[in-house]
Amino acid sequence: MAKQDDKLFTVAGTATNPDGTTKVRFANDLVARVKILTKAGCTNIELVELPRPMTKLAALEYLQEQRRTGDEGYVIANKLAEKNKVAKRGEVRVTLKTGGKIKSKAKTKAERAVELGLSPSIEAARAVVGDEAL
Repeated sequence: MAKQDDKLFTVAGTATNPDGTTKVRFANDLVARVKILTKAGCTNIELVELPRPMTKLAALEYLQEQRRTGDEGYVIANKLAEKNKVAKRGEVRVTLKTGGKIKSKAKTKAERAVELGLSPSIEAARAVVGDEAL
C-alpha cells in the first residue's frame, strides 16, 4: 500500500466548512468531490483540476503559484508550510567533524601496481598489465 505522502491527486483546492473554517481539499474526481462538499454544507468551493497527478506537497505548490488571495491563499500557504516541515523531518543530515585528513580506502593505480610487484610508475604498470587490471 502506498504511503500517504506518495498518494497522487488530480484535483485540489479549498472549501469553507459550515463552521466558517477554510480547508485545503484533495481529490481524484472533481464532480464527486463538489457533490460531497455541497452535501456537507461547505461554501466557497474552489477546486481545480491539476495539470498532472500530484502529491499533496506538489499540489499545494501549484496552488500557491496560481496566486490565490484572501483566506484561500492564507490556508494554502499554511498547509504548504506544514507539509514542508513534515517532508524535512525525513531528511538526514550528516556532519563530519575530524581534526585530521580523511584518507580514502581506495587504492591508487600506483599502489595497486606495487601490490602486483610492478613498478609504481603508472606508465610502466600499464605497459605490463594494461589499464583495466589497475
